[in-house]
Amino acid sequence: MGGSARNPGVLRGDQASDQSAYQRLSRRMLDISGDRGVLKDVIREGAGELVTPDASVLVKYSGYLEHMDKPFDSNCFRKTPRLMKLGEDITLWGMELGLLSMRRGELARFLFKPTYAYGTMGCPPLIPPNTTVLFEIELLDFLDSAESDKFCALSAALLLLHRRSAPPREQHLVAAAKLLVLLNLSLTYLKLERPTTALRYGEQALILDQKNAKALFRCGQACLLMTEYQKARDFLVRAQKEQPFNHDINNELKKLASSYKDYTDKEKEMCHRMFAPDDNGSTVGET
Repeated sequence: MGGSARNPGVLRGDQASDQSAYQRLSRRMLDISGDRGVLKDVIREGAGELVTPDASVLVKYSGYLEHMDKPFDSNCFRKTPRLMKLGEDITLWGMELGLLSMRRGELARFLFKPTYAYGTMGCPPLIPPNTTVLFEIELLDFLDSAESDKFCALSAALLLLHRRSAPPREQHLVAAAKLLVLLNLSLTYLKLERPTTALRYGEQALILDQKNAKALFRCGQACLLMTEYQKARDFLVRAQKEQPFNHDINNELKKLASSYKDYTDKEKEMCHRMFAPDDNGSTVGET
């Protein structure tokens, strides 16, 4: 997120002699708590719906004390942040309120007064008593309550199924249950617009059943979102072979054909522009 460089630079830009850096910064921030206990400054706008109260969120964050250049707390070193549920996994009241004001893709800076952060006691030895803290938060994605509960249940079920060693006569039952979970996880990640992960779960499902039409369809959808048109076609044609009259599969093939046509048209237009003669009669790109 670049917070360790941005935070001190912004604060030094305000020249006021009788106020602290955070007090100067707070003058141009939006009050989202109603008592100026949580203040917000949007760095990059997000899109879509606001975070719902019972959601689970994927966020990157860094927390700063007023006279520190480096964050006292951050999860930006993680390659993939863990999913956190509001009301359970997030301990700062200010962060909860801040997240409820955010949309997917948004990056914002917040000031949390002690009441909304670490209180009158602070968090020794790192956080002094009665300390206002600054957090930069990037909302990568979120799931609403129903979706997050389903996601967590699916993830837990898959973990249990991986760990279970069933006797030979029950292995087909475990495989069937695992296949269903993998298909549902693939669908969930498609809804989250994370096609790479959706494809991975779809391909795991195909290891269990290489002719499964739903798994082939999910993989085709994922590849289409990734604009890997040939792979998408291969998966969807295989799915259609298993279920020739499936309405969803046939519609996805039509969508693929349309998307591929748009892609090739743009490629042709780009080539035409590259090699079209300019006003001097020479071709663009000629030396």
